[in-house]
Amino acid sequence: MTSLLASGTAALPKVAIIADPHVHDTSFRPHGAREDFASVRTLADTVASTRVFNESSHALRAALDDVAARNIRLVVIVGDLLDDGQTFNRAAALALLRDYTTRYGMRFFATPGNHDLFALAGRHMGKRFLNTDGTHILVTSDRDASRGRSAGRIVTEAAFCDGYTDALPDMAELGYFRRDTDLLWECPFGGSDALADRTYEVRSDDGLTEAQMIDASYLVEPVEGLWILSLDANIYKPRSGGDEGFVDRSEAGWNAMLTDKPFLLSWAGDVARRAAALNKRLLVFSHYPVIGPLSTTLDDEVRLFGRTAFARRMPRPAVAEAFAEAGIGVHFSGHWHVNETALLRRGGAFLVNVAVPSLTAFPAAYKIATFEETSLSVETVSLRDVPGFDAAFPAYGVEARRRGMDFGGILQTRSYPEFLSRHLAQLVRHRYLPREWPEDFADAVHGLTVGDLFRLAGGETGTNSRAMPESVLTLPFIEMVADWYRLRKGRQLALDEIPDERLAAYRTLMSRYAAGAWEPASIQFRLAGFLRMLGQYLASPPSRDFTVDLETGEIRDGASAYFGRTDLRQTGRG
Repeated sequence: MTSLLASGTAALPKVAIIADPHVHDTSFRPHGAREDFASVRTLADTVASTRVFNESSHALRAALDDVAARNIRLVVIVGDLLDDGQTFNRAAALALLRDYTTRYGMRFFATPGNHDLFALAGRHMGKRFLNTDGTHILVTSDRDASRGRSAGRIVTEAAFCDGYTDALPDMAELGYFRRDTDLLWECPFGGSDALADRTYEVRSDDGLTEAQMIDASYLVEPVEGLWILSLDANIYKPRSGGDEGFVDRSEAGWNAMLTDKPFLLSWAGDVARRAAALNKRLLVFSHYPVIGPLSTTLDDEVRLFGRTAFARRMPRPAVAEAFAEAGIGVHFSGHWHVNETALLRRGGAFLVNVAVPSLTAFPAAYKIATFEETSLSVETVSLRDVPGFDAAFPAYGVEARRRGMDFGGILQTRSYPEFLSRHLAQLVRHRYLPREWPEDFADAVHGLTVGDLFRLAGGETGTNSRAMPESVLTLPFIEMVADWYRLRKGRQLALDEIPDERLAAYRTLMSRYAAGAWEPASIQFRLAGFLRMLGQYLASPPSRDFTVDLETGEIRDGASAYFGRTDLRQTGRG
């Protein structure tokens, strides 16, 4: 196996790694809007979305303020810088980043996410923004779009999502093009950074239509000894049947890359070999994970919920194996808004995927990567203090009163972590249960308590349930489901938000249900699967602060080491 170490190199600067900031500019006022107009997304849309909207710029500023305070000057953004690629949001995001470049000398390196641009020519976008009376108005780039249930409609080109042709040159300073100060810059097609020289052929699934598509991948050496490799994992293909336009293959992630962009991994492997030979440290990232967040729980996921969109989008074992064989070693990703570390071993090769959580979803955090003599150290920094996160609360309050809803008390939160935790609880009610859970199981969630789960396990009179605090036994099961999602998305970071007595009860329930022999048609059978998944979330590799040995792939969390207890299951072979 080729060594991933760059021996004898001088100390390299730390690199901050940010995922999915999804910048939305609430100050945008389209032509024709009233003087009191603000581009504030509705709270109803927010609690049904996997991310928050109006708080995004405040969160990104808070993260970059912390980065600046730590004297870090290199910042990687692993995709989805923008809300949905709108040109007004791109202008706001770039202005924000340039402010930190001007004040602190920060340099940013990005990869395109599925929310940053679309194909070559782009696509229309439309969003609902709040009026001062709590109703909403549609702001869209599409003149043919109906206003639907909105009170009005504004058409503006600024809401359009550009494609590669226009978006990439506008974001040139994010690493996509060469700088005179770079010690090295190249792309999969050579040394030219001209977009005309960075294209590949794509075909529709029926093979009848061909097109040239741009790939935005690049390798850059901004400082001596550090190579930063950005892999563009977006796939856009012409529609079948001769129809105009393109199909977004982002749902497939790296699964589509192996077939539609085979040149990219070959180039990445060549970069890894050259980095080792030249004693360079290599930091690799793309928008999509190469080992799925459900890699250890996929069987239970499918049994419990069916083949959900989440399950269908998981990278196949072949993806991780190809990366490991290419000698990548460590890969940073975003997209799924989760905090997770996943490990694969195959013979003498290994692959660690570090999933970086979004700044706009629970648990908001960013990572810091530090190359040491024989290892890569990863620190996770949670966003605790976000000034201005509640700026939209007055508008939310008007909307809530008009709708006659309190949105789970989300407007009473006093910190950004609490706001996001409450948002996730609302997401369980408004999205996950109605969309992803079987109807009968979702109905049961609303009628049970944690104490009921003990009784269903045969523990009504057992010592374990009697020892539990009354506050835990009377806890509605839906609150436990919210904790389950907190652990699913946050792993170790979620432990900060869940009381110890709840975790103790959950562990006892895990043991109770694991010991039972349940009929497949019973609710206990489903609960056992639910709890097995919870156990996997709690037992996953270190995901807060850890170190990866670049020779062995060993992951160390303090004094303990993680050698890949679930390697086989992570690739579907266990």
